[in-house]
Amino acid sequence: MKSLLVGVLWLGSVGLACAQTAQEMQSAAPETKPGESEEQHGRRLLDEMLQALGGDAWLHKQTSVIEGQTASFFRGTPTGSVVRFVQYRQYASPTQPELTRVEFLSVRGVIVPGMKKDVIHLWTKDQGYEMTFKGTTTLPEKQVQDYFRRQEHSLEEVMRTWVKQPDVVILYSGTSTRDRRPVDKVTILGANNDSVTIEIEQGTHLPLQRSFQWRNEQFKDYDIDEEVYGDWRTYQGIATPMNMTNYHDGDMAAQTFYTKVRFNDPLSPVLFDKDKVVPKK
Repeated sequence: MKSLLVGVLWLGSVGLACAQTAQEMQSAAPETKPGESEEQHGRRLLDEMLQALGGDAWLHKQTSVIEGQTASFFRGTPTGSVVRFVQYRQYASPTQPELTRVEFLSVRGVIVPGMKKDVIHLWTKDQGYEMTFKGTTTLPEKQVQDYFRRQEHSLEEVMRTWVKQPDVVILYSGTSTRDRRPVDKVTILGANNDSVTIEIEQGTHLPLQRSFQWRNEQFKDYDIDEEVYGDWRTYQGIATPMNMTNYHDGDMAAQTFYTKVRFNDPLSPVLFDKDKVVPKK
């Protein structure tokens, strides 16, 4: 009798949770305008997302300096590697290329407090470099391909370049949920049948996930890259996710957490010169 009562209570709680979720989705769902096509609906959702991100301030940000830490995973299992970093980024514009410098930090020791820069990764418009006290070398080809593939499918690239292409197709792909939050899905179809799907939270209009797939030439199938955003905060009028989780084919690959964020600080060109900036031993 007791087990039957527990089962009834459990079913009741599940039903209540489902009802609450359905009610939340219905109350948060955006109104579909009469006569609005799927493409018009999708573009409207992207416009709302852009305004939630900060509008022109987000779209035309020039630089960022971000401190944080990142952890790696293998097939969803933590590897135990957690690394602190400082990232300097110059965003692409009509007059300058995208450049990124990442300084990986480690503890100096017990006698000398503070952090030291053991390794620096520098990403130019077409190559990735690793700089240590031993000198500068190019990063492995696979790592470089993965980096630029994600960059080409980033939120910034989609909103700055993809949506402005004359042959782009933008489709509203329906509703779903992400961490029990109702989202609208928008798919942007670019050149060469390439596409990006963005899940936009209905209440805040902020993106919660970005995904795309590409053909794996080795195994002749398709790989899926997902980036999930959380803990959005606003700095200088620009919305920023303070944590991001990356998935590869459904398995967690990395988690990144930001601790400090600044935008539009002047950055010295020396920061992005692989021939001038080499860490000292």
